[in-house]
Amino acid sequence: QVQLVESGGGLVQAGGSLRLSCAASGSIFSINAMGWYRQAPGKQRELVAVITSGGSTNYADSVKGRFTISRDNAKNTVYLQMNSLKPEDTTVYYCNAQRVRTYSGIASYDYWGQGTQVTVSS
Repeated sequence: QVQLVESGGGLVQAGGSLRLSCAASGSIFSINAMGWYRQAPGKQRELVAVITSGGSTNYADSVKGRFTISRDNAKNTVYLQMNSLKPEDTTVYYCNAQRVRTYSGIASYDYWGQGTQVTVSS
């Protein structure tokens, strides 16, 4: 069983920084891409940033230049450094692991974390 555990959310003033972490645990053989999404109440979940196992990254236009995604493949962990935070960044952030293969199976699956709240006060 694969689990994603997120940490690092919280309350910060506008212009401040937070660093989110997400560790994947279980009998993991490989993970294709890991990323962060966010979902405001009543809205669709949207991509924030994603990073492949090879280090290629993609960001939402709204966070380019402010957020940086990174990954430690040996620890199956993905990070999101969020700088220059704005009140509109306030919402729940979800970690995602795509095409996860375990040692006990052939098929690959996607997994989600439980979400971590980020609140930016003005």
